[in-house]
Amino acid sequence: MAATVFIDGAVGTTGLEIADRLAGRSEFILVTLDEARRKDTAARREALNAADFAILCLPDDAAREAVALIDPASKVRVIDASSAHRVAEAWTFGFPELVGRETVALAARVSNPGCYSTGFIALVAPLVRAGLLPADWPYTCNAVSGYSGGGKSLIARFEDDTDIAWRGYALGMGHKHVPEMRERSGLTRDPLFSPAVIPAYRGMVVEVPLPLSAMAAGTPDALRQSLADFFADSPVVRMGAEPDGELLLRQSRAPSDAMDLHVFASADGSQVRLVAVLDNLGKGASGAAVQSLNLMAGLDETAGLRLP
Repeated sequence: MAATVFIDGAVGTTGLEIADRLAGRSEFILVTLDEARRKDTAARREALNAADFAILCLPDDAAREAVALIDPASKVRVIDASSAHRVAEAWTFGFPELVGRETVALAARVSNPGCYSTGFIALVAPLVRAGLLPADWPYTCNAVSGYSGGGKSLIARFEDDTDIAWRGYALGMGHKHVPEMRERSGLTRDPLFSPAVIPAYRGMVVEVPLPLSAMAAGTPDALRQSLADFFADSPVVRMGAEPDGELLLRQSRAPSDAMDLHVFASADGSQVRLVAVLDNLGKGASGAAVQSLNLMAGLDETAGLRLP
């Protein structure tokens, strides 16, 4: 029997991409509200409580309000794509490769990871767990993303002002992804996070530079092998091929729900650049939500995903 899915916030970029991945799939029936009712509290309450699964594609405060609309006795299981519950108690972090597929499959409340933090956590958490990187190091993270991750207003800004070549932000620190980057990687201090937006619709590169000669850390080969072993059974997170001299993020990049990891090292092994390449709307948002939904519904985690 098909499970019902209600996407609260279905007209936003993340919601539309989730719906696209679910379109034509017989395992799910999408519950939709027409334009006149999609912001009506009573209609949303009814849809949230009646569905088998609810996916929240809302700003943080609105996501908390949506959760408050759910009756404690309701059967609905929730995936929250906002940052409202990523470090909250009683919520499972929706990164199956990190927390375990069975953990996600059995969860009633799942919080989707942030796009930037997905790359950072994938690079750092396995190596900290393995003892190859220290938990107390002052890590830095540099990242660029396509503008679609900023929602309708940022999309409109970049498409209206084609002269923008680079947009740095969160210049006062305190980006909302930092708490999950720290907690889910097992760190004892906040990483110094430097995000930016580039004039490409989708795509993301997340980099963690490491001065190995100044750290109590493993060798480049040990780091690379540890990541390969950790994600060996993942059809989504992969070790990328080592490019010759450059790594490109193209504006024509096709949608993808995969994530490729790289370990670049200096000739003497004293410095390393850990790099994750992903789609900010794929494994960074909608693809991750669908992966968790598949597991929660007892299906193959890759069903409906775009995995080139």
